Amino acid sequence: MSRVALESPPLSGLTKLAFGAGSGAYGVSAAVLSAAVLQLYFNQVIGLPAIWVGVAILASLMADLVFDPLVGLWSDNLRSRWGRRHPFMYASAIPAAGFFYLLWHAPHGLDGTALLFYSVGLLVLVRASLAAFEVPSAALMPELAPGYHERTALMAYRAFFAVAAIAIANIVLYSVFLRQDAANPLGVLNRERYAQFAVVGSVAMVVFILVSSLSTHSRIRYLHRPPERKASIGQMLAEMGRVFTNPGLVVLMSSYILTGVATGITTTLSTYWTLHLWALKPQAIGPLGAGALGASVLGVLLAPMLSKAVGKKPAMMSLLATAMIASMLPISARLLGIMPPNGSTALYVFLLADAMVQATTGLMAVVIMTSMVSDVIEDQQVKTGVRSEGVLFAVHTLVPKVTAGVGSVIAGALVSLVAFPVRAKTGSVDPDILRHLALLYLPCIAALNGAAIVALSFHRMDRATHEQNLARLREAAALAAQTESAGAEERGPGPAVGGAPTVAGKPA
Repeated sequence: MSRVALESPPLSGLTKLAFGAGSGAYGVSAAVLSAAVLQLYFNQVIGLPAIWVGVAILASLMADLVFDPLVGLWSDNLRSRWGRRHPFMYASAIPAAGFFYLLWHAPHGLDGTALLFYSVGLLVLVRASLAAFEVPSAALMPELAPGYHERTALMAYRAFFAVAAIAIANIVLYSVFLRQDAANPLGVLNRERYAQFAVVGSVAMVVFILVSSLSTHSRIRYLHRPPERKASIGQMLAEMGRVFTNPGLVVLMSSYILTGVATGITTTLSTYWTLHLWALKPQAIGPLGAGALGASVLGVLLAPMLSKAVGKKPAMMSLLATAMIASMLPISARLLGIMPPNGSTALYVFLLADAMVQATTGLMAVVIMTSMVSDVIEDQQVKTGVRSEGVLFAVHTLVPKVTAGVGSVIAGALVSLVAFPVRAKTGSVDPDILRHLALLYLPCIAALNGAAIVALSFHRMDRATHEQNLARLREAAALAAQTESAGAEERGPGPAVGGAPTVAGKPA
């Protein structure tokens, strides 16, 4: 029997903050499991060919193509005393942290390809465990914040913690654990220091997951509960397929995929630029993350404001264009010979400012893009009668993983194409190699981001469409409630049999 949900009270500021904290777990893992760090670790520390590492990262992401949508589909249809999402969220905490720890603590004696296969296997398990939290947690957002601009503001909290955690984790990783000094002359090439960081990261992940899960536990009684039904695997897969073919989602995902590949290339090569093009020491990399930390605060404030001022689509297109220019500007300026010299304060200030612009615009774009994806949920429910937040957000969280892998493969191919030396120390790489790499990188980034902006121009869903969808769902809920009430009067006292399906926690 379906359940008529209680009217949901507004979220408190503390609940919004704690709910957003869940993304900190993703941020910690993303800082170390990014293509930039994995490519650096396996290529420069372990000594494996760059192209192998790129392919291995992509291969580890392929499991997510199956696992993430299945988690989303399962959580969409789960009926339990803890609702649809929370059982997954609680169950993910210990496995995610444990597998993250083991990833950087391989058994002694493993090396070369054996170590790579061990790491790829653990990488799959880490990502699967995190998906068991991230997908259901993100799927809560549309129910917690049904309003067109309200969900943009709530997403800003999640993005804040994700970016802040990435920034802080990078600062701690590079400025503390990988700091190059007398105690650690190897700097980023010290394998043991990565293992030490994993201990801190594992603890942080458990705390973030549990705080976020507990903060929204009291909201379970207000959330949608799917009706009892016996749907075959084929029927559920068909429902999932209908989500993937929603026109609004197709446009958004096309743009997201293109810009995601560009971001994957940029992220993978960022450490190569930092250490070799700009000749910075590892301890100088961490403070650059302070720009991202400041950007996380700016993004939380500016994303909802920009979205309200100009609309979600125009805001997204302008943010993508700005982020693209910022990612290309320093390298282009160096090729033109107008960047300050390496080692100068002016260079570092310029790089810090550019990093902050990239991080701010990138975070704002993620916030607004996620809000736009959330709007598809009500549109899909109007068309099919089924709420599929889990499947939808599985796709949304899957895209950056896969595109990061694709970007890593492309970046690895570029590194191999220019014959970039293995275990290269700062200042030892031929400037012609760096110049060649830059001339390959810049056109790739421009073409991918430009195509993403063009794709986004075809998006047609706006505030009026969203409010129309909400109105139709409210009408359907009211009609279903009247029908259920009339049926109960005809049956007389006694337990009800069957029930109408629910819409946003109410009968429909």
